[in-house]
Amino acid sequence: MSDRQPRRIICKLGTNLLTSGTDRLDPGVLEEVVRQVAALRIDGAQVAVVTSGAVTAGRARVGVTKTRSSVGARQALAAIGQAQLVQRYDSLLQRYGLTAAQALITRGDVTERRGYLNVRNTLLRLLQYGVVPIINENDVVADDELRGGAFGENDALSALIANLIDADLLILLSDVDGVYNQDPRTHADAELIKVLPNPASMMQAAGDVGERSRGGMRAKLEAARRASAGGADVVIASGREPNAISRIARGEQLGTLIPADTTVRDSRERWLLAGLHNGAGVDLDPGAVRALTEQGRSLLPAGITNVRGSFERGDVIQLYDSNDIPVAVGISNYSSSEAARIIGKNSSEIVQELGYNYGSAVVHRNNLALLPQVDRFSFEGGLASTIQV
Repeated sequence: MSDRQPRRIICKLGTNLLTSGTDRLDPGVLEEVVRQVAALRIDGAQVAVVTSGAVTAGRARVGVTKTRSSVGARQALAAIGQAQLVQRYDSLLQRYGLTAAQALITRGDVTERRGYLNVRNTLLRLLQYGVVPIINENDVVADDELRGGAFGENDALSALIANLIDADLLILLSDVDGVYNQDPRTHADAELIKVLPNPASMMQAAGDVGERSRGGMRAKLEAARRASAGGADVVIASGREPNAISRIARGEQLGTLIPADTTVRDSRERWLLAGLHNGAGVDLDPGAVRALTEQGRSLLPAGITNVRGSFERGDVIQLYDSNDIPVAVGISNYSSSEAARIIGKNSSEIVQELGYNYGSAVVHRNNLALLPQVDRFSFEGGLASTIQV
């Protein structure tokens, strides 16, 4: 972690942590988290909390048993649980003379730059007031998350917030100790990786979603990659460690640290890096990857090998390499259907194929932001932890 004292901190709390692995929120965990957040705030830091647990809280409030619910049922449970959840946070914060503010965010709120800036201004004003924002995705209206899409889970949302408010530190707390070089469930000699300069080097081996939570280790690594690219130190650690938040904030080595990228990013790049995409994008051939990452060029249709998902002209999309790792994000000049028709073609052939064009590039370099590349850091034969978090 950098030598600077973090003054703007985001704490992301996973479902398995908040429930202690059960089907109900654990009051003791909430109290302990709030105590540490309050201590940081009283000490002068600005703190925001990205929290899971709304559906779980709603289910407990109305006595609905744990079953695989329809999207509509989960939306209703989220509506009930969001009120219960923020009330608990506010009640606990009041013990320390602090106030909570609920912020429910959807992708549509921030996809357009104006909306992004409006959300940013609101959160920054709340922090200036000394309030602790309690942030969650608005599942009541954004059902993509409940289907497994949207921000994907609150790890991705926390990376968005980190870039949005220029956070110094993002703490991703769950029920695992961090990232391991091997799966500790099956390898007794697995070692915790204390510092991971580039999480992309471990993403292929990382796990996916768990039963209660919406995210896995891969989601955490992707969130860490985006937040660190935007200038925040990121720590993936266990919230079950005593005083984990306080210890991490004062610089103690705990969990896995992903150091901030020292590259200065302008506000437009931070917006692109915030993770506003839905996973849709294009696959690139090795030549196109080199052109983007080493030569600073635009993405031309000749370098595209596949179109994944659905997107419209003007959407933020991901640009993937042959290892299924995003190497950049950018604003597409063409829709997914248009891009599919010009795959592998020279730019001069676009008009012939479509009957019109929006420029020679699918993504122009001025509308593109690179993500840290794997070749900056790697573990020989390494395997990220596949424990679900």
